[in-house]
Amino acid sequence: MSALLERNLPPCEVALMRVPDLTEVMAVERQAYPVPWTHGNFVDSLAAGYPAEVVRGPRAELLGYWVGMPGVDELHLLNITVAPVWQGRGLAVALLDRVVTACRQRGLTQLWLEVRVGNERAREVYARYGFAEVGRRRAYYPVKQGPREDAILMSLTVDPA
Repeated sequence: MSALLERNLPPCEVALMRVPDLTEVMAVERQAYPVPWTHGNFVDSLAAGYPAEVVRGPRAELLGYWVGMPGVDELHLLNITVAPVWQGRGLAVALLDRVVTACRQRGLTQLWLEVRVGNERAREVYARYGFAEVGRRRAYYPVKQGPREDAILMSLTVDPA
């Protein structure tokens, strides 16, 4: 929560993502992505016990969320999303701060993610945050029409707290 306040965002509430949140999560997911995660993807992640959080604004509106999959000494960031109307205000970086905090709390030292090769804005955010491009996954992301899109694999070393 403190990272959100430090970034001059409106008063926010951070909570663990729960199944009742998924109606709003899915609405944001559909606004944010041409090929969104499915409701089942979120349900499966929550059922597996993956760490996941939602961030709500002053009127309890959903501003963003993230879902990660822990592994041995690492966390794979599966989904990080800022509601389109809140993009460009520093919330993505604040969410990354929350993800790094979750890694530290679990003693995880490596953070991984994939990002669409064409998502320059997100790639710039991740690079500024300190992620390094370490690989490419060919035809990783589905698209509405045409060939699948490549993903850039990125990694960040998480220092202990």
